[in-house]
Amino acid sequence: MRLVLSFAALFLSVILLQLSSGGVGPLDVLSGNELGFTNAEIGLLGSAHFFGFFLGCWWAPRLMGGVGHSRAFAAFTALGAIGLIAHTLTDAPEAWALMRVASGLCIAGAYTVIEAWLQAKVTNEARGRAMGTYRMVDTFASLVAQLMIGFLVPAAYVSYNLLALLCCLAVLPLTLSRLAPPPALGTPRLRPMLAWTISPLAVGGVVVSGLSTAAFRMVGPLYGAEVGLRPGQIGFFLAAWVLGGALTQWPVGWLADRHDRRWVLIWISVGATLAAVLTVLLAPFGTGAVFVSALLFGGVTFPVYSISAAHAHDWAEDDQRVELSAALLFFYALGAIVSPLLTSQLIEAFGPPALFVFIAVGHVALIVFGLYRMRRRGSSGIKSPYVWIPRTSFQVGRLFRRGR
Repeated sequence: MRLVLSFAALFLSVILLQLSSGGVGPLDVLSGNELGFTNAEIGLLGSAHFFGFFLGCWWAPRLMGGVGHSRAFAAFTALGAIGLIAHTLTDAPEAWALMRVASGLCIAGAYTVIEAWLQAKVTNEARGRAMGTYRMVDTFASLVAQLMIGFLVPAAYVSYNLLALLCCLAVLPLTLSRLAPPPALGTPRLRPMLAWTISPLAVGGVVVSGLSTAAFRMVGPLYGAEVGLRPGQIGFFLAAWVLGGALTQWPVGWLADRHDRRWVLIWISVGATLAAVLTVLLAPFGTGAVFVSALLFGGVTFPVYSISAAHAHDWAEDDQRVELSAALLFFYALGAIVSPLLTSQLIEAFGPPALFVFIAVGHVALIVFGLYRMRRRGSSGIKSPYVWIPRTSFQVGRLFRRGR
């Protein structure tokens, strides 16, 4: 309890940020439908978010080094609030895409500050409890954020203002905290080929993770609307996906620490392929069936990133871990930037099932690549502990690997 209280300000900022940023994605989809955006234009909003997210990951450490943690955090949350409020000034999809770049910058930059602060203040003895609490708080807030779509009116001034208020409120706990800001850390170099050199399979895994999770998160509301879900039901649909991912992290991690991670990744991808097919088949059987399929789908897609990262770290030297985490996040962002725009166009051309056909194809490709890599190289003799790694910032490598 003392640990939770000492970081209460940081965790409260995480909750408020997640409520704000987690709510804008589905709200933009429903608002775009209301305003007559094409599916491709709606997909562009999701891609713009992840483009801004990547820029924020890269820029935030440099800004922290220049102006300090508190001022950097305030700057990023201001960008997020501006992006949210500006939605009410125009209904041009291209302008909304620019606003989503600002939202992506906000969430990546703010999480970078929070994780750098945590990394500097938590001791190795308390690291496990601190990170467990951090993940629990973030997941809980993400669940609530999806459910908010039930009462956020699409394309309404009040809805975007409420999310902007939550974003502004996130500034207060951290900037008013009595915790002294930590000294700025050095910025990791971005060397994407480091990840490919260490583990091509891990790169394939995080790309597919970016393709599948970004497609579902940003285009899933469009799929839900296309199959007849009401706004409140779309919130439960997305929340079921998040809950499924949270429930399977521990058992999947247990398996990944005791068996060849490549086989675990392959079988999880088999499960993701089957879950994608099942989601399409169950859609005609009512909302309950759709919710169950989303729960199963989240359970087998969320762990892909953490398994892939753990496999890569098995082959890495200690002095490579921070840059490796940055490289993996780079490849994740590439998949996440491409998939919302592409899947929205597929839905427009071939109907709602095209979303899950696309995701299934990605996981089938990962299965084939995994089997190929197993023929090329044996398993690692040393295993780093499996960690449920949030895909939030380049600082996550320091936060979860320090002291190991």
